[in-house]
Amino acid sequence: MSKQKGDVYIEQRPEGDYAVRKEHSKRASAVEPTQAKAIQTAREMFPGVRPNVERVRHTNKGKPDQWRKA
Repeated sequence: MSKQKGDVYIEQRPEGDYAVRKEHSKRASAVEPTQAKAIQTAREMFPGVRPNVERVRHTNKGKPDQWRKA
């Protein structure tokens, strides 16, 4: 497996779909209708990189958990 430089992120857009973005990018590499499809696309586009998936879970302890590895 080739290791790509930089992280890959899956972020939900205001439109409700999901963007696949490289670290420090200005534009999405891909946009998919579901989070699962966005994760699959990210894995295909960037082999060897585990995408970071946006997740904001508010708890009563500390900071909210914001990202998880897919």
